[in-house]
Amino acid sequence: MSTSLRLFGLETEYGITREDQRDVDPVVESMELVRAHIHGEFEQQWDYRGEDPHADQRGFRVSGLQQDKEEEEFVQEDALRSLSFYEMKSDLILRNGARFYNDHTHPEYSTPECRTLRDLVAHDRAGERIVQQAADRRNRDLGSPAVQLYKNNTDFHGHSYGCHDNYLVARAIPFSELQAALIPFLVSRQVIAGAGKIGMEKQEQGYRPGGFQLSQRADFMEVALGVDTMFNRSILNTRDEPHADRETYRRLHLIVGDANMCEYATALKIGTTRLVLDLISQHVAPVVELENPVQAIQAFSRDPELKTVVTRTHGAPVSACHIQALYLDAAQKALAGLDEETDWILAEWERVLTLLEQDRRALVGVLDWVTKLSLLERFRQEEQLEWSDPWLVSLDLEYHNVNPERGLYLGVEAEGQGKRLCCEDDILMAMNEGPADTRGGIRGVCVRRFGPQIQAVQWERIQFTPEAGRSQILDLNHAVDPTAVKAIRSALDRAENLSDVGMLSTR
Repeated sequence: MSTSLRLFGLETEYGITREDQRDVDPVVESMELVRAHIHGEFEQQWDYRGEDPHADQRGFRVSGLQQDKEEEEFVQEDALRSLSFYEMKSDLILRNGARFYNDHTHPEYSTPECRTLRDLVAHDRAGERIVQQAADRRNRDLGSPAVQLYKNNTDFHGHSYGCHDNYLVARAIPFSELQAALIPFLVSRQVIAGAGKIGMEKQEQGYRPGGFQLSQRADFMEVALGVDTMFNRSILNTRDEPHADRETYRRLHLIVGDANMCEYATALKIGTTRLVLDLISQHVAPVVELENPVQAIQAFSRDPELKTVVTRTHGAPVSACHIQALYLDAAQKALAGLDEETDWILAEWERVLTLLEQDRRALVGVLDWVTKLSLLERFRQEEQLEWSDPWLVSLDLEYHNVNPERGLYLGVEAEGQGKRLCCEDDILMAMNEGPADTRGGIRGVCVRRFGPQIQAVQWERIQFTPEAGRSQILDLNHAVDPTAVKAIRSALDRAENLSDVGMLSTR
């Protein structure tokens, strides 16, 4: 894969609650949280016209999604509110090129597009800080620390919310090749990227206490392939919204992953997936066809001892670690020496797989599920609790609290046990500036310098207020290669005002 295609990002939906209310309206609370980020009146800028959730990468459009029915119900409920659709969404574009909005029942933070793992981790951590700052402002207005936010994927009542990782992929790669190579990898990726979870859960059946598993999302995967994101969730999502030139690119939109607190888990989740995409682009990905991927992802998740094996259509049964090792071996043979980041991923991928089998205690503060299991097991033994005890569920939830005064993982990190990839200065910079080598950074520059003149924003373009009756548009559809990004950044940096930016088109 060309380095110009190394664009990725994370969309994280946060769990939200108010501890001073028995019945919380998550729509209102999510809206109020997002609005607490800004001073003054909210102005709608996000342009939704470019979004098309019914387009499928397999080459067709679905006539309807299961989630459409729920959206219709939301519309009926929202009609009783005094707020418009746009007011409830409260969609913000931030100084760092990120997007922060109310995804109906959850506040969602989407990082700007990133080209390096260090940038991505810094922007993911910046999102935690930004949403917590909004909660702090909201709580000051309420007069108590009632609003709490959780970077996790379950409410322990049968509902799941996502952390979606996204990658730019060449349209020339047939989707069938992506499907064949990615599904076994994603089924087994949880040994590295799982956030850990107490109990089992289904959307229709609710929560069942007891036991520990690797992943918070595995229980909610129902099909191998599909375009839905709220029902019939798929291991490999097929939504076709490239947010770039459609003839040239795809956007791989993965909904299967957990939200990670550990920086290393985030980096390895994205980094190993990026290497698998490199393998696919070179047609050297391993062949590991699983007989039942949905059954496999759940069976792997429910075995923290990592002994479970699943059947393949051809070949001997395999464990999750064995599958990961097959992909690692292929990547070492094909990609070693490609660049510094690739070699770092290969080395850390191998180290983690080795430690999972030999001494997982060394992975506390590195992988979330190992860290959480260590904390819960220690507490369970001290208090002589069964895995079904509700006390453990509350601790599971607090592991993901992004309030540094309460979050269990943030406590681990504060004690120096969390392995870091970025420093405090990296995070503070990411809260205010986007990556210098992606269009996310361009978006941030426009917000900082020309914010009052922005009329509408999509991922692919920025529309400014009309001049002489004609709209002014900065087209970012082709701003993928670093050279193209640099040219636009240079034009913005030289401009004293918007009229000096020679790259704007009018219509």
